[in-house]
Amino acid sequence: MRRVSRLSRFNIASLALGLAFLYLPILILMIYSFNASRLVTVWGGWSLRWYHELFNDRAMIEAAWMSLRVAVSSATIATLLGTLAAVALSRGERFRGRTLFSGMLYAPLVMPEVITGLSLLLLFVALNAERGFWTVTIAHTTLTMCFVAVVVQSRLGSLDRSLEEAAMDLGCNPLRAFVSVTLPLIAPAIVAGWMLAFTLSLDDLVIASFTTGPGSATLPIRIYSEVRLGVKPEINAICTLVIALIAVVIVIASLASKLSSSRGESAAPL
Repeated sequence: MRRVSRLSRFNIASLALGLAFLYLPILILMIYSFNASRLVTVWGGWSLRWYHELFNDRAMIEAAWMSLRVAVSSATIATLLGTLAAVALSRGERFRGRTLFSGMLYAPLVMPEVITGLSLLLLFVALNAERGFWTVTIAHTTLTMCFVAVVVQSRLGSLDRSLEEAAMDLGCNPLRAFVSVTLPLIAPAIVAGWMLAFTLSLDDLVIASFTTGPGSATLPIRIYSEVRLGVKPEINAICTLVIALIAVVIVIASLASKLSSSRGESAAPL
């Protein structure tokens, strides 16, 4: 019988310190978003004053809406393209140019964001493209697609290909076998890739600063431009709302992943 090791006090203390290091600053930020004082370092009691001020700040709301639209659009496009790329790399082991294709696909993983942003800026300038929503979306898709491909390819690599072969033996063509058998089984990885792409896009500052244009600043750019002059209480409020939004997205995506996984497992024996 395998012996189950118990957590020692040292391990518990290390875990507690690690979690505190990660989440205590976020908790402090959320608490001070309800601070009645204008000074962010002085506690003045509980108040929703700065949330009211935030919703009256048109520039901040427009920047948040811009970031949300870019994140959803780029994450969706990156998930589609990254999934197709992962399928090509997993199912096409022998096609010519595979090494070059995989190297170009994974290059943004190790490429500094400054270089990526500058190269995309030069591309848009050469194409005489007006910088705005779509240029930022294309740039974020380029950045996040490789992350989706890595997540989905790892899931495809551990998948039992005999399930697809059994479906084709029963009369399915390759496309229907992929849609009916493989796609439900890799759905959790696809959802995880979308979540990763969404959060990376929502968080990006460097690439967006190169590819955005007048009147289309994203939320990180707006916050960075205001923080240089001092931290306003409204910034704590908008950050708290973003944290709440990400928490909701994670919960919904987790539920969707579990649902699709259970459907895939129930359909696999068929």
